[in-house]
Amino acid sequence: MADANILLTSKATARHDKYFNMIVDSFAEAPGRAMGVGPTTPAGTAVYAIGDIHGRADLLAELHAGIAANAAKRAVMRRVIVYLGDYVDRGPDVAGVIDTLLDRVPEGFEPVYLIGNHERMMLDFLDDVTCGPLWLRNGGEQTLASYGIDYESSETPDLQRLRGLQGVLRYRLPQRHLEFLQGLQLLHIEGDYAFAHAGIRPGVPFEAQEENDLLWVRGLFLRSTRDHGKVVVHGHTIVPEPEVLSNRIGIDTGAWYTGRLTSLALEGTERQLIATVS
Repeated sequence: MADANILLTSKATARHDKYFNMIVDSFAEAPGRAMGVGPTTPAGTAVYAIGDIHGRADLLAELHAGIAANAAKRAVMRRVIVYLGDYVDRGPDVAGVIDTLLDRVPEGFEPVYLIGNHERMMLDFLDDVTCGPLWLRNGGEQTLASYGIDYESSETPDLQRLRGLQGVLRYRLPQRHLEFLQGLQLLHIEGDYAFAHAGIRPGVPFEAQEENDLLWVRGLFLRSTRDHGKVVVHGHTIVPEPEVLSNRIGIDTGAWYTGRLTSLALEGTERQLIATVS
C-alpha cells in the first residue's frame, strides 16, 4: 500500500480506521508445526498483547479504544489483555499510565500485567539509592517529573541528592501505584504463546527462566532460530515495525517517541496487529 503509515509489509492486508486513528493489519499465521497446525490460543479466548508504553497514557487510551472495538466483533467467551511491561520512564505521563492500567482497562477483559526492566530499575532505586544513577540515565527523570519531582538530566547526583530523590519519590508515589509495581508478573502463557517483557533464554524451560533474562535479554534470544516450544511475544527491543518470526513476535515500536503503540491480537490461529498512528 502507498500509505507511509502502514506498519507491515506488502504481504499484509491493512485498514486505516480514522475514527480510532488506528491501523489494523491482518497477516497470515506462522508456518505450521506438527500436523500442519499453527500456534493457537485456548479455545474461545482472544488475547491482546500491548508493547512498551513508557509514559504515553494518551496512546494507551487510544489503543484501548481500538482493542475494545476489535474485540466487540469476536464471538469469544474470554478476552485477555497482556501488558508486556515498561509502563514507566521516558514518556510524559507515567502516573497517568498506571492510573489507566488500574482503573480503565476495557470492560470485560482480564488484565495481565508483566514487569519490564524499567519497573525493575525503579523498584531497585526505591530500595537502594545506589541503583539511582542507572535508573536516572534510562528515563527515570520523566517518571520523577510525572510525580511532581524536579530533577535535571544534566545533574550528576551525589549520594545525598539520591537519598533526597528517593525519599521524595517514596512520599509522592501513591501506595496503590507502589503495590501495582510490586505485584507485576514475570511471564504469562496462553495456549501456544508465551509472553515476557524482553524474551527468554533459549534452551531453558519456561518454568526455569530467570528474571534477569526475562527482563533484559536481547542478542541471545533475538538471534535464536530454535523452536522454544511456544511462540514468545515480547517487547523491550525497539523495532520500526512488528517483527514476526516463527518462534517470536516483537511489538515494541518505540511508542514514547514514535507515537506508535502496538498491540498483537490473537484468536485461535488468527493474528492481527492494531496500532496507534503518530
